Amino acid sequence: MVRVALTSDNHFDVNQLDSDAILKRQAAVLADANIRYYIIAGDTFNDFTKTLSYVDALQHELGSQTEVYFLAGNHDMAAGVTYDELETRINAHYLHNQFIDIPNTNWRIIGNNGWYDYTFASQLFDQRSVDDFAQWKRAYWFDGVIKQPMTDPEREDVVLQQTANQLLSASVAHKRTLYVTHFVPRAEYTRITDDNRFWNMANAMYGSRRLGEVLTKGHVTYAQFGHLHIKPAPRTLGHVTYFNQSVGYNTHRLQEWIHQDFMSEWQTRLKILNLQ
Repeated sequence: MVRVALTSDNHFDVNQLDSDAILKRQAAVLADANIRYYIIAGDTFNDFTKTLSYVDALQHELGSQTEVYFLAGNHDMAAGVTYDELETRINAHYLHNQFIDIPNTNWRIIGNNGWYDYTFASQLFDQRSVDDFAQWKRAYWFDGVIKQPMTDPEREDVVLQQTANQLLSASVAHKRTLYVTHFVPRAEYTRITDDNRFWNMANAMYGSRRLGEVLTKGHVTYAQFGHLHIKPAPRTLGHVTYFNQSVGYNTHRLQEWIHQDFMSEWQTRLKILNLQ
C-alpha cells in the first residue's frame, strides 16, 4: 500500500505566510503519516519561481522518504515563467504532462496544469464571442496578466489532447489512474444561471466541460482539482471520483478557512489515498 497526499491552493503569499517555517511543519506531518507522494495541484505562490523554490526546499526537508510533485495553477503562472517554459519539464518535481508509475502497483498518477475554454458559461455563447470573454478576462480577472500565444479555447485544446494521449498510454499499460489538474473538470461544481451576472462570466475561466468528458472516456478512477476554493466531499460522477482539497484564502477581505491557523486548515483539507 502506497500513501498519496493531495492538496492545492495553499496561496502562501496571498495569505501572508512564512512558507519557510511552514514547510518544515508540513514535512513533519507528511513524514509522520508515511506519505510516499505529496501532490500539489497548483496555486502555491503568485510567482512560478517562488513555487519552485518552495517545492525544492520541501523536498530537501523531506529527504527520500516522500516525493513532492506540483502543478502550476493560474496564480503560479502570473510571473516568473512563460507559456513555452510551462510546456517543458522545467523541474524534476513539475508534473505537467508527465506521469508517475507507483512501484509494485498498477497505479499511475498523471498531471496536467489544465486551462479553460468558457464552456461553463455556454449559456452565454449566443450573447458573447470568444473575443468578448477574453476582453472581460483582461479587464476583471486575475489571469489577464498571463501571456499566451493562443486563445483560451485553443489552449484548452492542447490540454485535452495531452490528457487524451496520457490516458491512452495508461490504458495500453493497463494502469489505474489518478489524474491531477488545477482547473475544474465538471460543471457540477459551478453556480450557473441564465443571466449575464458576474459569476456567470467568471465561470468561463473555471475550467472545461470537455475535460470531464475526456476523463470519463479515459476510465480515470480518481481526479484531483483545485482553483475553486470550495470544500466538497469526494463525489463520484460517472465512474470518476473527484476531489477538491483547496486550502484557499484567509485574508481581511476573504475568510474561507474553517480553522484559525494555516496548519490546521491544511491538515483538515489534506486528502490521503491508500493505493495498492
